[in-house]
Amino acid sequence: MNQSQQEDLKKRELDAMCVNESQLSHPWYHNIKYLVIGVLFGIVFVKAEIVSWFRIQEMFRLQSFHMYGIIGSAIAVGALSIWIIRKFKIKTMYGEDIVIVTKPFNKGVIFGGLMFGIGWAITGACPGPLFAQVGTGASVVLVTVLSAISGTWFYGLLRDKLPH
Repeated sequence: MNQSQQEDLKKRELDAMCVNESQLSHPWYHNIKYLVIGVLFGIVFVKAEIVSWFRIQEMFRLQSFHMYGIIGSAIAVGALSIWIIRKFKIKTMYGEDIVIVTKPFNKGVIFGGLMFGIGWAITGACPGPLFAQVGTGASVVLVTVLSAISGTWFYGLLRDKLPH
């Protein structure tokens, strides 16, 4: 890896826990598996009422444990998965190493988390269920999708100027 690629990798590691640099090239239709998994994931979100604005409002008003149980379960599964990957040095299905970087704590995490939580409370949607909400026919959520995309773009524009 040359110097420019290493600098780019370091920047991307700030934004992600796992940055795998695959050298493999696949035809476009290999992405269909991700589409299928995404659609199934969206169906699960709808059936579990994760995309329900009312469920999200119940959570923020501390009126129901439903969403906290789902989020807690996801954290437990994620933590266990990362532990297993590290412990047994699991590789990708193509045999490549999975590299999980440790990231230093910074105050930007607090500010970003607050902005994320406020946006979640106001819109009743976080990034995961947004597309599932659109898929249920809630076209008003397109405003939230466009806002999330523009916020991500704006962050990418200012990323080098922000404190990390």
